[in-house]
Amino acid sequence: MKLAELQQSFTAHIRDPERAPAPDGIEDRRMKIYRDLFFNNIQSLLASNFPVLRSLYDQGGWRTLVRDFYAHHRSRTPLFPEIAREFLQYLQDEREARPEDPPFLLELAHYEWVELALDLDERAVDSVAANPDGDLLDGRPVLNPLTRLLGYRFPVHRIRTDFRPTEPPPQTTHLLVYRNRDDDVKFMQLNAVTQHLLERLGRDDDASGREILVEIASEIGHADAQRLVEAGADLLADLRQRGVVLGTRPTA
Repeated sequence: MKLAELQQSFTAHIRDPERAPAPDGIEDRRMKIYRDLFFNNIQSLLASNFPVLRSLYDQGGWRTLVRDFYAHHRSRTPLFPEIAREFLQYLQDEREARPEDPPFLLELAHYEWVELALDLDERAVDSVAANPDGDLLDGRPVLNPLTRLLGYRFPVHRIRTDFRPTEPPPQTTHLLVYRNRDDDVKFMQLNAVTQHLLERLGRDDDASGREILVEIASEIGHADAQRLVEAGADLLADLRQRGVVLGTRPTA
């Protein structure tokens, strides 16, 4: 057997030992060392990347899920920190729904991956220039670049071993996941006003906080725009305290 053929046979068996026979002439005791080493490294890594998802499976169920990913997905990166992204891609694009899969499988995995991605993001929270003490109503608020606005059918932030919904609630769950100045990844569940505000802050560089809040009052049909602006001022202050808003754009 040529070296290339041997390597292909070896790796195919490591990936899927039930369907791909081991290369001829290699003792199974030795092959088992490689089978266990490679697979256990991957399943352990994914368990640490997706701890809530892992907790929902017994040992056999978890190993079956990881084995299917391990056998069928072709990762496009040699980097261990990117394996979680590859697993998410497998769930999203390659895995057909199984009767044993929870209905929130993909959403929960995505939510846990976002937390990991923000934790690994090499950018600094203060990479965008901002005056931390600026007037958030009359100035132009600066949004922390390490934020993600998320919307899910299921309340993924509440899912645990003792809470496994089988049907989504009527309302979409809107969440903000962000990394603060202490490099801690946090989340917030959002109401309609906060969601609109953060969406606008993410795309508007020129509007003041007051202008954005007045427009939101119009969009949601609020009867008293001034009252919403006053409440919005407190909301912006709270977001600044949390590190979601960094301050205001410096004046020239």
